[in-house]
Amino acid sequence: DLVAANIAAFKAGWNYGETTDSFSVRYEVKPAKMLPGTYRNITGNAALSLGLVAAGVRSGLPVFLGAYPITPASDILHELSKHKKLGVVTMQAEDEIAAAGAALGASYGGALGVTTTSGPGVALKSETISLAVALELPLVIVDVQRAGPSTGLPTKTEQADLNIALHGRHGEAPLAVIAARSPSDCFHAALEAARIAITYRTPVILLSDNYVANGSEPWLLPDVDSLPDLRVDFATTPNHDDGTTFLPYLRDPDTLARPWAIPGTPGLEHRIGGLEKADKTGDISYDPTNHDYMVRTRAARIQAIPVPDLDVDDPDGNARVLVLGWGSTYGPIGAACRALRHRGHPIAQAHLRHLNPLPANLGDVLHAYDRVVIPEMNLGQLAQVIRARHLIDAIAYNQVRGLPFTAAELETTLEEVCKNA
Repeated sequence: DLVAANIAAFKAGWNYGETTDSFSVRYEVKPAKMLPGTYRNITGNAALSLGLVAAGVRSGLPVFLGAYPITPASDILHELSKHKKLGVVTMQAEDEIAAAGAALGASYGGALGVTTTSGPGVALKSETISLAVALELPLVIVDVQRAGPSTGLPTKTEQADLNIALHGRHGEAPLAVIAARSPSDCFHAALEAARIAITYRTPVILLSDNYVANGSEPWLLPDVDSLPDLRVDFATTPNHDDGTTFLPYLRDPDTLARPWAIPGTPGLEHRIGGLEKADKTGDISYDPTNHDYMVRTRAARIQAIPVPDLDVDDPDGNARVLVLGWGSTYGPIGAACRALRHRGHPIAQAHLRHLNPLPANLGDVLHAYDRVVIPEMNLGQLAQVIRARHLIDAIAYNQVRGLPFTAAELETTLEEVCKNA
C-alpha cells in the first residue's frame, strides 16, 4: 500500500509538470565549460578540511586542530574529526583561547597547528597569534567570517574581518593573509595557507565566509602527485660554525625563516616564549637596536613571500574600468562583468587571493585603468588598503546586509561607472 501510494504521488507530480501552463517561457541551460575529470559536489567547509588533510599528507606532518564550536566554522571540526587514519588529531577546547594555544603548542612540537573560528574567536585568539609571530612558528588560523560586530548575525555572511586579519594584534605583528573565492577554491586556499606557514614559519590567516563555507559546487578531484611538496627539513644538528651550538634564530637566507627544531632533539635545546629574542642566539634581549632589527626582519620575512602576479580578465584589452575583488564576491562580480561585456561594455576583472603580501604587479595593474571599483560586503576595508598603498582613488561599492551581492545589482552599478569612465 505504501509503495502504491508513493508511485501514485510520483506519477501525479510528473503529469502535473507535463500539463501545467504555469511556465510561459522555456529555458535551456547549456553544458558548463569544465575540464574533464572526476567531480564531486563539495561545500566550502568540507573542501577546506580536505585541503588541510592534503597539507598534512604532502608535508608528512600530523595535523592538529584546536577548535571551539562557532557558527559557521564548526563543520570543519566535524569533518576533520573523521580523518584520524590520515594523521589528523582534533581537540574541542573549552574556549577560543585554549584552542589557539593548543594549536600553537602542537606546532612547537612539530605538527601543523590549525585553529578554526569566526570573527569573535579571532579577537579572542589575537594574543596567541601575536605569540606565534614572536615564536616564528607555523600556525593556520581559519576565519569563516559572519556578520558582526559582537554576536551580530551568526548565520549571515560578511567580509568585515579584513582589518582585524591585517592589523588586529598588539605590537608590530605582521603575518600572511589569504582568502578563498569559492567553495571548491577552499581546498587550494588551505593548501596555500599551509605552504606559506610551513615554509616561512609564520602564522597565516585564511579568510572564508558563511556564503563560501555553506555554498557548494562541483569540485574536480585533484591528482595527488600534482599537489605541492610541503616536506619539512627539521633542524637535527647544531648550526653554529663551532659545530656544537644551536642558534634558533639563525635565518635561511632565501626565506628569512628560522630553523624548526622538535623539542627533545639532542643538542638543540633553546629558549621559547614571547619576550623579545636576540638575533641568532634566541636569548632574551632588551637591547633597543636588536628589537628594531627583529621587528624589521619579521616584517621583511612576510613581505618577501613570493605570491603569484595578479591575473586580469580583460578579453578585449581596451577596458577603462577594472573591478577588483576578494573572497566570495568572485562569483557575482564575474557574472556581472560577463553580462556587461555581452551588452558591449568593455570591463576588466581581477580578484585577489593574497591580501598580505599583495601581488608585486598590483600597482601596475591598478594604474593601467581609469577607474577601479571595489565591491565588498563591508564599509570599504580593501578600498582603504588600496588607496593607502597605491594612491588609487578607488570607488568603493559596499553593502553589509548579511547577504551576498547579486550579479544584477552589481551589473547596474558597474554600468553607470562604465558610462562615466
